Amino acid sequence: MGDEIANVQFNKRDFEQYKYHLIRETALLRAWIEQHRICDKRFIAGLELEAWIVDQSMMPAPRNTQCMARIASDEVVPELAKFNLELNVTPQALDSQGLHKLQQELASRWTHCQQVLAPMQLSLLMIGILPTVRHSDLNIANMSEMNRYKALNEQVLASRQGRPLVLDIVGEEHIRLQHQDVMLESAATSFQLHLQVPVDKASRYYNTAIMVSAPLVALSANSPYLFGKDIWEETRIPLFEQSVDVGGYDGAARGPVKRVTFGSGYVRQSIVECFEENLSHYPILLPMVQQRPEDQLPHLRLHNGTIWRWNRPLIGFDQDGRPHVRIEHRVMPAGPTVVDMIANAAFYYGLIEYLANQPGLSPALALPFTTARGNFYAAARFGLQAVVTWFDGKKGNIRDLILRQLLPFARQGLEHQQVSKPEQDYYLSIIERRVESGQNGAAWQRRFVVKHGRDMQAMTMAYQQNQQSQRPVSEWSAA
Repeated sequence: MGDEIANVQFNKRDFEQYKYHLIRETALLRAWIEQHRICDKRFIAGLELEAWIVDQSMMPAPRNTQCMARIASDEVVPELAKFNLELNVTPQALDSQGLHKLQQELASRWTHCQQVLAPMQLSLLMIGILPTVRHSDLNIANMSEMNRYKALNEQVLASRQGRPLVLDIVGEEHIRLQHQDVMLESAATSFQLHLQVPVDKASRYYNTAIMVSAPLVALSANSPYLFGKDIWEETRIPLFEQSVDVGGYDGAARGPVKRVTFGSGYVRQSIVECFEENLSHYPILLPMVQQRPEDQLPHLRLHNGTIWRWNRPLIGFDQDGRPHVRIEHRVMPAGPTVVDMIANAAFYYGLIEYLANQPGLSPALALPFTTARGNFYAAARFGLQAVVTWFDGKKGNIRDLILRQLLPFARQGLEHQQVSKPEQDYYLSIIERRVESGQNGAAWQRRFVVKHGRDMQAMTMAYQQNQQSQRPVSEWSAA
């Protein structure tokens, strides 16, 4: 959904024309896949980091327009709220130095942004949910000045016939409130991983990404507090799902198919099934009829961008114009540090590579979709204390699963991708120490509150100081 659109208001003919183009482009994508016209390059990795702009009091600062003007980089773009930015890096081949290059570029871009914002008495913070954000901050006046966000808000509310969005999450505490727009979504910031995969194996990588979502969200959880309440380890998951609570054709907003979703099941044969599901089950939200050539799939890609699967297939284009398939892994929050996030990436890339290439491994048999989904929400709620079910059908603590099985799998996957042994050791040791200590970002925030009380401003200041130290979160003290 990154491209800007020209219109905010749409009529019936706009929807009809858009649907016509969407049908044609979906059929074209299937033909490309069947005719082997999709690029077969593999192990190309990329990432997106969503960040908060905060003032010196650690309150959200709605000034992304001024910040972007000073940063002056095409790789730093606005998000839904004026107090959010997104940082991108150059995709890298996962070879002997690929992870290190991702870290270097992300760290360099982050440092540059901080240096530019300092004279404005602002800074960036990478954290899933900003502990100091208030419900009153999430208002239309703080929406970024982009037509696509205004149109999205109008279409979401129209699909709900004007009914307010209801946030209702039960965790350590219970939060329930109503909201009149989609700005609740802006309280949830993510670290999103991309992996370009060969199209003939795209369904296996996609299904594997679904299977490993639980351990990834457990070890990366960093969002326990929302509006001062202690909810889930990764409260960002239910927050995002409920902040854009719009369904599919069957019952509209109350239908069984949600736009922010873990998905409806594994892909059976081809990744095109996801795009055909988009066409069949999801109403068009942004019917912006475009003049770009059909073979750029502009309508298919925009429509796909308004369906937020936690694991989402994407169609992109290489520099030579040839289409490719990427799997976008969206389950992890931002933070706590650059090195923590690149370690998460190393674990994910290695694990997905190992499992996706196990001969005879059938996700539907090894880990039924309903089990994978149950694992995911258990991990989001309980983090590294979650109990999950794995291939043997037995329930166990997710920390033991990660340490005993998944870390060795991830190492083998990285070896297969020809990642150097020093990089394997460096990044996977960060994951190992975090899981052994039980201290991810969410655990650190809760330990701080236990020791110092529920002073969200003090906690966020201490969090930022630790983040600036660039030490992995497992080494942070709550003192």
